[in-house]
Amino acid sequence: MLNIPTQSFPAPSSQQRIAPSGQSGRNKVALKPGHSLMDWIRFSKSGKDLTGLRGRRIEVTEEELQKHNRRDDCWTCIRGMVYNVTPYMDYHPGGEEELMKAAGKDATDLFDQVHRWVNYESMLKECLVGRMAAKGSTALKAIIPPPPTGLVPSTSVAPPDKDSRPRYDWFQTDVTVHLVIYTKRKIPSSGCTTVDLEARVLQVEVLLGKMSYIIHLCLAGEAEASVAVHTANSVGKIQITMRKQAKGKWESLGQPLEFHNTFQRKKDRDTEVVRPYTPVDQNLTGPTQHSLQESDLYLMIKVYPDGVFTQHLNTLHIGDHLSVSSPEGTFSLHRLLDATNLYLLAAGTGFTPMVRLIHLALQDMDGIRKTKLLFFNRREEDILWHSELDELAANDARFQVEYILSEPSESWTGRNGRVTESVLNEFLIRPQGSKCYVCTCGPTAFTELTTGLLKQLNFSEEELHAFQG
Repeated sequence: MLNIPTQSFPAPSSQQRIAPSGQSGRNKVALKPGHSLMDWIRFSKSGKDLTGLRGRRIEVTEEELQKHNRRDDCWTCIRGMVYNVTPYMDYHPGGEEELMKAAGKDATDLFDQVHRWVNYESMLKECLVGRMAAKGSTALKAIIPPPPTGLVPSTSVAPPDKDSRPRYDWFQTDVTVHLVIYTKRKIPSSGCTTVDLEARVLQVEVLLGKMSYIIHLCLAGEAEASVAVHTANSVGKIQITMRKQAKGKWESLGQPLEFHNTFQRKKDRDTEVVRPYTPVDQNLTGPTQHSLQESDLYLMIKVYPDGVFTQHLNTLHIGDHLSVSSPEGTFSLHRLLDATNLYLLAAGTGFTPMVRLIHLALQDMDGIRKTKLLFFNRREEDILWHSELDELAANDARFQVEYILSEPSESWTGRNGRVTESVLNEFLIRPQGSKCYVCTCGPTAFTELTTGLLKQLNFSEEELHAFQG
């Protein structure tokens, strides 16, 4: 999702404007027809190899980066991540000349001067070549000698180097405030960011391994309690978006409070962690939930090694308590009443809402003649309910499942790869006279990509639903 500011942003007095008063800002060039921002988004999601590396990620040395400094072979580095921006040349609003200023070099400072508000991770994620290699001197500083034989290692953690500390920045429009945290390290896929906003007091905590980074502020103005959090795990960026209760500009983000901008070792303390949940049926073929006790609630939980919430759940015993909110959501089963073919696209734990849909389609909805699940995972051991799905497909001709792995083992005999337009075009067959309905769920990037591809394949808004969470 791109955050497109209003024409009045940045404000004339904002530091994000680099031109002195009375001078024009950076020049824009007239783009060729078919090269607008939306055209770039469609092109970047087309499945084409925009890196030239056929899906590989590499570690790039400074010497290697400097080699790619031509119009037809242009790499650049922003905050430690290297992108092949050659395909983006004709789409860049500032023109080829501006983009070539960043060719073959670290362009972080140049980017921050001109484009600081731009969500480049989203725009260029299909162009990501890999991470910059650490310089020798830097790597040596990170090596910690082992303790002498017979001595117990100290449990204390040295204060983090100043350059390795996360930092934050912010920008605003008339109606929104955006807080951006740069962690300066890759964020685990199961990493945790908690946001608490009440009575103008904002507290954000980011858990990074054994360390905790906290933003603690009394906001300069009133904001709605509901916030949106977007995380770019590979580049270490977290963006928190809040809506202002009243339009206008804030003079500052707010006043620092007790724990503001601290980065320290996590301590044992009570922390409220909230996660969305999706109830599932007890199995794929048994009685429906209606025949069970009304108080029964079944969840499918994947325990992550470095997860905060799932690790806590894994330690609970019978009789322990957990607060659970009332169920809420926008999906209605009425959408399936006229469907004859149900297609389900799931990635990882995005399979959970599909469990109930599979059960209902096969047990309670006679009008659905075919239910097909396309299940994306990294490795074979990541496939949830693998044997149950195979058994169901073998015993019910109305159900079909296909698995696609992005990191298969040598023994894997199924399909491998990622979601692309050609994969979906092959999977989503429209029999003559049928009424198809498609549901998709997974990580945010997967859901956004599949939704865009489905629309390219002429599926209307009424024919698809994207589960969030």
